[in-house]
Amino acid sequence: MNAKRHWAAGLAVLLLLGLGGCASSPQTSSSRYALSQDRAPSKDIDVSGLPDASPRYEKGRSAGNKSPYSVWGKTYRVLDTNDGYVARGTASWYGEKFHGHRTSNGETFDMYEMSAAHKTLRIPSYARVTNLDNGRSVIVRVNDRGPFHSDRLIDLSYAAAKKLGYQSKGTAHVEVAAITVRPDGSMYLAGQPFQPGEQSGPVADSGEARTAERSPNGTGEALFVQLASFSSRGPAEALLKRVRSVLQNPMRVRAINTQSGRYHRVQVGPFETEAAARKTQGLLEARGFAQTILLTDSR
Repeated sequence: MNAKRHWAAGLAVLLLLGLGGCASSPQTSSSRYALSQDRAPSKDIDVSGLPDASPRYEKGRSAGNKSPYSVWGKTYRVLDTNDGYVARGTASWYGEKFHGHRTSNGETFDMYEMSAAHKTLRIPSYARVTNLDNGRSVIVRVNDRGPFHSDRLIDLSYAAAKKLGYQSKGTAHVEVAAITVRPDGSMYLAGQPFQPGEQSGPVADSGEARTAERSPNGTGEALFVQLASFSSRGPAEALLKRVRSVLQNPMRVRAINTQSGRYHRVQVGPFETEAAARKTQGLLEARGFAQTILLTDSR
């Protein structure tokens, strides 16, 4: 359960980012929340019949999408568009402590609904989250900001975490793929046509690794800091342009073909040592690029 404690201060700060006066003055976490620590519901719940969030077109809003914004001394930039977004990382969950309180876009958090918090996806929006340890997938509505623990990619509601089967462990290794819905109702999963209920597998580049804990194999490979992997080249080039504005290191968009399709990796490098790569990873995180991974790839 320690994995979920990071929300107390972060959410209180985020309520000031765009709720347009939901509170007349800042409040401390101790006064906002009746519980000092997050926890699961006191009674067990059956989520077997709980439906996924139903993606639909929603007009863009300003609430919750202020960019850039800062929490705990780190700056984050909300994506210009969710189109083509797919990433892998660690998911945690939040529950009873925040149940009934406001999310970052002014809605009410309900731990029994299929919702989530993300640092940079535009909100409200939708995403398919796949537990890579057991293959289970859910669709959630993203309407909150966080989690702000450095190694976390997404926070799911307690109900969504239970459907994915990791509520007792606290965290899981997941893939997050954005679902975008156009005004005509057409849907796209990480940039590809999609219909809810399709039993397609994970869409992220299957060659990605969580960390580079081994040395590069042979002279044709090296370490890279990867920021994201997109199914479309446009979002990858846009991200590369943003990175070049804050970093002078060599960087690239590397297109590769996988069994799941063609993907475009946004990478900084190559690096000769893991220490050098991790140093750059820290610099990127300090500049608001908080979802990077280290991996070994071809030069």
